[in-house]
Amino acid sequence: MPNRQLAENLRYLRKKNGLNQDDMNTILNISRQAYSNYENCKRTPDLDTLVRLSRHFKISLDDLLLRNLRTLDSSFNSFDSYEGIREASVSYPVYAECQEDNTSVYLTLEEMNFIMGLRFLPDDKKQIVKGFVNYSKPE
Repeated sequence: MPNRQLAENLRYLRKKNGLNQDDMNTILNISRQAYSNYENCKRTPDLDTLVRLSRHFKISLDDLLLRNLRTLDSSFNSFDSYEGIREASVSYPVYAECQEDNTSVYLTLEEMNFIMGLRFLPDDKKQIVKGFVNYSKPE
């Protein structure tokens, strides 16, 4: 069953970015009719197409599929409470889970790249970074 919220979000994102449906078929390498069916809630994109849409618009799949982006955009500078975490309403494309304490968080690609880079540092360099991150200004 097609997702009405997804259809509305696709139309909204396309127009917000000054694109027409022909632009979208070129970006996604699909027919104009296929893309039109997504926006008109006649068909749902396959997973590969959803991922390409998510990356193109720099938005998480959760937000693309489930949230009303028009409403989210109008309150961009406000704060949302999401799973007990208060954060600015921005799109986080990477979802990470901590196996040790069963918590989860959305990360930007920049944050994820930082963490992945940290993993490959020698232990002495990790300690330097850890000290820098934990540094707090004296009062």
